Amino acid sequence: MLQKLIFATNNPHKIAEVKAILGDRRHILSLDEIGCHDDIPETADTLEGNALQKARWVNERYGYDCFADDTGLEVEALDGEPGVMSARYAAANGCGTGHDSTANSALLLERLKDADNRNARFRTAIALIADGQEYLVDGIVEGTIATAPRGADGFGYDPLFIPQGESRTFAEMSADEKNAISHRRRASEALLDLLKNENI
Repeated sequence: MLQKLIFATNNPHKIAEVKAILGDRRHILSLDEIGCHDDIPETADTLEGNALQKARWVNERYGYDCFADDTGLEVEALDGEPGVMSARYAAANGCGTGHDSTANSALLLERLKDADNRNARFRTAIALIADGQEYLVDGIVEGTIATAPRGADGFGYDPLFIPQGESRTFAEMSADEKNAISHRRRASEALLDLLKNENI
C-alpha cells in the first residue's frame, strides 16, 4: 500500500498536476479528503514561509505527514512583484478583492505597459513535514510576460506567461505540455528526489 501524504490544498488544478507526477509513488490526499476545511493562514512574507505555515498547520492539527506549496510570479522589471502576493496582487493594491485572476493580470499588464524588459519567472516552493522533520525545495521556470492574455487553458497568470524556448503561453499548451516543464513539476520532482534520498 502506498504511503499517505497530505497535500495542503483543495485547488483541483494543483492536485491534478502533483498527482500526475507523484501519484504512483505516494497516495496523495487533499485537505478535503482528510476532513480539513480550515481557513489556513498565509501571512508570511516569502513563498517558503507560506508553504511552511500551511504544512505546519495540517501536521500539528491533523497529525499527518504533509507538504504544502506556494507559487509566485516574479517579474524582473517590477523588482520581483507580484511574488508572494501573486494570488492577491490586485486586492493588495486596492484594485480588487480576494483571489481575482482577471484583476491580477490586468494590474500586471498595466504596470508593464511601458516596460521593455518583460523577463519573469514562476517559482514554486514546497515545504514537507515528515517524521517530525521539515524540508524545503523549489522549482523555477524562466520566461517572459505577453502583452495580452492568450489561451483558454491553465489558471492564474498562465495566459500571460511564455516559458523560455516557447512562443506559446502556458494557457495555450495542453495540460501535459505544461506539466512537462512547469515550475510545479520541477518542485515536485525535487520533492520526489528528497523523499527518495531521505528514505521518507
